[in-house]
Amino acid sequence: MSSTMGTHSGSLPADPPGGQEPAEVPAVGRMPAIRPERAPVPTSDGTVVLDVALPVYNEEAALEPAVRRLHSYLKDSFPHRFVITIADNASTDSTLEIARSLCAELSDVRVVHLDRKGRGRALRTVWLASEAAVLAYMDVDLSTDLAALGPLIAPLLSGHSDLSVGTRLNRNSRVVRGAKREFISRSYNLVLRGSLGARFSDAQCGFKAIRSDIARALLPWTADDAWFFDTELLVIAERAGLRVAEVPVDWTDDPDSSVDILRTSIDDLKGIVRIGRDMMSGRIPVAELRDALGRNATDRSSGALLGQMVRFGVIGAFSTLAYLALFILMRTIADAQAANLVALLITAVANTAANRRLTFGVAGRTGAVRHQFQGLVVFVLGLALTSGALFWLHSGREPSRGLEVAVVVGANLLATLLKFILFRVWVFKHPRRNLAVPPPPGPTDAPIIK
Repeated sequence: MSSTMGTHSGSLPADPPGGQEPAEVPAVGRMPAIRPERAPVPTSDGTVVLDVALPVYNEEAALEPAVRRLHSYLKDSFPHRFVITIADNASTDSTLEIARSLCAELSDVRVVHLDRKGRGRALRTVWLASEAAVLAYMDVDLSTDLAALGPLIAPLLSGHSDLSVGTRLNRNSRVVRGAKREFISRSYNLVLRGSLGARFSDAQCGFKAIRSDIARALLPWTADDAWFFDTELLVIAERAGLRVAEVPVDWTDDPDSSVDILRTSIDDLKGIVRIGRDMMSGRIPVAELRDALGRNATDRSSGALLGQMVRFGVIGAFSTLAYLALFILMRTIADAQAANLVALLITAVANTAANRRLTFGVAGRTGAVRHQFQGLVVFVLGLALTSGALFWLHSGREPSRGLEVAVVVGANLLATLLKFILFRVWVFKHPRRNLAVPPPPGPTDAPIIK
């Protein structure tokens, strides 16, 4: 991989993210926590404020007019220092030669050549190597009206937001594209909201920006090198409690786009499954990222409580159904107390494991035995509650089977409420700790050029 800017040349890290981290480069995990109150970006000290990346692959026809148009727009409309980075993704036509020619002519243009394709790989590489305070990218066809660039980066410069994305799905957006692409786009974003709880409206609009301090914290946790990179970065950002601003854009579809819609859609669905698995397994340490980067501790705690209640409720509902099925099954071969004990014990172990991972975000084996032991203590309290209810019910005349089931379900729901409280304030209580982002695992370490 090579890098050129203006008439000067230099070298960027030879290995893309995912290779071994150079020993002299500090890992992202060792940087101090970024305070929730973001400071405005300094714009008067002569440093580069904005770096706009243009990922390209075999774009010899579109590249030069796009760069000249973007450069002219920034010269006329952006009052601070900027850089345009052409990220050539192993083009096989004359794209790289055109890019180098533009670089030699325009002092604010640089070129980075990568030996492998992939928009995600290109953006991760150039963003981690950039010295600008705000990092942006757009598609080289400039389908998005450049008038939206100011509103895109303004909330990042002021410190109001951490990421900013263009959206074609806002009612104030003006979009010209075919019905097929419109349907696919809306369907994909609907899947994202349903599967990952995403709140952003348009994951794949090629018009985004991010503060560089946030980028250095999040990018090493991204794994996709292609089109799903955008979605992955946004999902991690939202789960980390970061603020994502959305800007309605005017957008005109490129009829000559070479994107394989079917293949990209399949890859995106695979990406959704993978990132969900990565967050559940702890490969992406959502809780730690939220502690280090998330905004407004009070609001974050409130949101965390609501999310925990929802996840706990869903798990509790499945646990109650499983308990009920086991109780009814065991009741055919044992008395009520024995059936209650077996059903509670089996569901309690599974419930504790599920809540540990999904509700309270605890991953890995550390503390797992202690958590199960504490979960068994909570189980004993639940057992005492439900057994006491059954004892009271059977202290009189023999109840009907329907009444017996209703009583144990009610007692189990009450025990579930008690369980949530104890899980939150005792079993899975987060200790106070140094709020620094942990280092990513070795295979995803990314070099940072300061």
